[in-house]
Amino acid sequence: MIGVKPKCYKWLRTGDEVFPAMLDAIGNAGRSVRLETYIFSWDELGVRFRDALVAARQRGAQVQVLLDALGSQYFPANFWTPLTSIGGEVRWFNPVLIKRFGFRDHRKLLVCDGQTAFVGGFNISREYQGDGVKTGWCDLGLCFESPLGAELAAAFDDMFARADLQHKPFARLRRSSAKRDVTAEDAELLLSGPGRGQSPFKRRLRRDLVRAQSVRLIAAYFLPTWRIRRDLIARARAGARVQLILPARSDVRLSQLAARSLYRRFLKAGVEIYEYQPQVLHAKLIVIDDVVYVGSSNLDPRSLYINYELMVRFQNPSFAAEARSVFDEKLAFCRRIELEAWKRSRTWWSKFQQRWAYFLLVRVDPVIARWHYK
Repeated sequence: MIGVKPKCYKWLRTGDEVFPAMLDAIGNAGRSVRLETYIFSWDELGVRFRDALVAARQRGAQVQVLLDALGSQYFPANFWTPLTSIGGEVRWFNPVLIKRFGFRDHRKLLVCDGQTAFVGGFNISREYQGDGVKTGWCDLGLCFESPLGAELAAAFDDMFARADLQHKPFARLRRSSAKRDVTAEDAELLLSGPGRGQSPFKRRLRRDLVRAQSVRLIAAYFLPTWRIRRDLIARARAGARVQLILPARSDVRLSQLAARSLYRRFLKAGVEIYEYQPQVLHAKLIVIDDVVYVGSSNLDPRSLYINYELMVRFQNPSFAAEARSVFDEKLAFCRRIELEAWKRSRTWWSKFQQRWAYFLLVRVDPVIARWHYK
């Protein structure tokens, strides 16, 4: 059993905290900088990051940037020239083609000198700047130094090498090398991707839920598999406290509608549902008793089966207590959804929208993705 906290760590609760910390880490890097993200915008914040990467390269550090080709589009032709012209490397994951656009690199990762790591839900875009209450999307990240840093660097290197996503023939029938878990002294790295084999994140999550007495979960996009839904409901019916923070405001309306199609069944089982009110919710956090999950993965079919994702699992009582305090901070800005009020609020039109959204995301999207993976 893992019981050691990361050697040095800091919860990054807002964009106002995470971006200065990331820029500072890049500024102090002496050997290497590995940056991987789904969205990198060429706004003022993106320019600051690019300039910090250029400065790191000028100091002699190896600098590599991996951006998803769909999430990070429409750059000026010369945006990355200041970096690439001095030996920095920039690659786009899975160039957008109609026959394979469905698989995306949704991971968010910064590793400096193979030791200091940042994981979480933050993309590099001005939408995330702020405190998550008055301004900026609500998200969450973690900075830590750990023996896992070397494994995170290796995970980046693997994705950087496969950026063109040229799958072998009959790839969907092969066991995916992208799905694996790595255990270090203080944490577990859970990597997910398309192809055969169960998601390590899903497998560990279900094991942790079996006897859970407390489940606290923040999810920007919440559409778990029926087995995970069954596990959550079973724990609530067994007397465990199960609390969900979900978005009142979402950047993906379809996902929000699909998630709301599940509310009634969860509420009837005793699950507590809260919706975060002030800003768009984009955070991902799971705390199950003394276990903490943090990273890029949502609890929906796209994250669990289709996209490349990265989660880190810690098991430590004091670390979990801090994660619960982070949860409680977000909870203070939520409105609780009550069963009777929820039933009264649902019109035939809202039910129709929610069921149609569920059908599209649970039935249609995975079928298209499987076709892309042939």
